[in-house]
Amino acid sequence: MPLYIDVHTVPAGLKMEDMMQAHKADLQAQGPHDVSYLRYWVDEDEGKIFCLVEAPSAAAASAVHREAHGLVADHIYQVQEGC
Repeated sequence: MPLYIDVHTVPAGLKMEDMMQAHKADLQAQGPHDVSYLRYWVDEDEGKIFCLVEAPSAAAASAVHREAHGLVADHIYQVQEGC
């Protein structure tokens, strides 16, 4: 299954706890979309969130975010793991 990294700009006022809850919501919503959110990282200084996801398509990955909490990514990149 393809791997994607998506990049979000953190909305003003969003706290780390809010991001953790959004990730939990992704995990609950991902099954019907055949998506698996694996990890996420936060760069608080730059106001960015990065999510690593296995998904059949970028659209499927985005649908999970939209359904779970509405915080869709600014960009989604298909990536391949290097050695």
